[in-house]
Amino acid sequence: MKQKIYYFAIVFLLAINLFSQNTYVFLGSYNRDKTAEAIQVYQLDTLSGKLTKFTSVKNVVNPSYLTVSPNGKYIYVCTDTKTPNAGSVSSFEFNTSAKTLTFLNSQRSGGENPVYVSVHKNGKWLANANYTEGSVSVYPILENGKIDSIAQNFQYMDGSTHKERQTRSHVHSAVFSPQCDYLFLPDLGADKIRCYAFDENLKKPLVETKNPFTKTDLEAGPRHFTFHPNQKWGYCIEEMAGQISLYNFENGVLNKIQRLATHPDKIKEGFESSDIHISPDGKFLYATNRGKENNIAIFSIAENGFLKNIGYQSTLGKHPRIFAIDESGKFLIASNVQTGNVVVFKRDFKTGLLKKVGKQIKMENVSCVQIRKI
Repeated sequence: MKQKIYYFAIVFLLAINLFSQNTYVFLGSYNRDKTAEAIQVYQLDTLSGKLTKFTSVKNVVNPSYLTVSPNGKYIYVCTDTKTPNAGSVSSFEFNTSAKTLTFLNSQRSGGENPVYVSVHKNGKWLANANYTEGSVSVYPILENGKIDSIAQNFQYMDGSTHKERQTRSHVHSAVFSPQCDYLFLPDLGADKIRCYAFDENLKKPLVETKNPFTKTDLEAGPRHFTFHPNQKWGYCIEEMAGQISLYNFENGVLNKIQRLATHPDKIKEGFESSDIHISPDGKFLYATNRGKENNIAIFSIAENGFLKNIGYQSTLGKHPRIFAIDESGKFLIASNVQTGNVVVFKRDFKTGLLKKVGKQIKMENVSCVQIRKI
């Protein structure tokens, strides 16, 4: 009897260990060097938080932001970012059995300095935001994972009131609504959150709406946007103002109901707020501050969606551009560009607070992190 119990215990532990190894962490960078490992992939041990190198890719210039297809087979990347007179989006095939990440193809980004890519939930459409020239591009995705030529490209010229940073449009992200029937474009340069209806059955899926944009506060600099799991609320982080605005979301329309700072009261200027995500249970919101702070602001989410600051966690590095939360909600991983380190934090499900676990990963100019269980 004891031998059977021991046997089943061993099998159980092996099964848990195997299960914990099918979560992958994808890292992008401002590598500026084709001989460097521009994209790296790690396995995340979901028991300990340990990262183990899985594969990598060279011969890619500045893959600054990336996302993973819904089926986990393909990686879509902003490439040639911050490269004068250039800019592209690229696709890679991710094979877990062969431990490879294989380049498939690239397309022009339709504007200089691509900074954000999103994939439709059906895996058939890719949306890309171009910062410098203020534009959005939409591409069909072929069955083999390759990116087809641009289906639509819209460029914007309007700016806002800041004399240096808002002389023209700077679209900083392209975010699908929870049902992927709308596409939202936070525009740092114009102080607008632009919006299109998205019809996946059309050859040109972006459709103008009666409310083409939501105006933010002046010199807010809207950057990234995320939806609550209940699909009723949207949260926008404002880079220039260091604020988060909460919106009621209904039928493509955003109505602001709260705005609060991402930083302590003692920080009066020099805001560089960056990324924003919500825990899978919908109870906590996290936002990164770069510049003087280099931390993660932590907020609880009330039943009406309102935020309350409950603390800050240093990212243990400088310039935390992007972070990600795994789908279990157990881990948050931050990437620090200037110090080139990736840090894993374990989340407390009850308090929302963070605690560093495992060893840091070093990657020069690491600019993006995504997590996916495959």
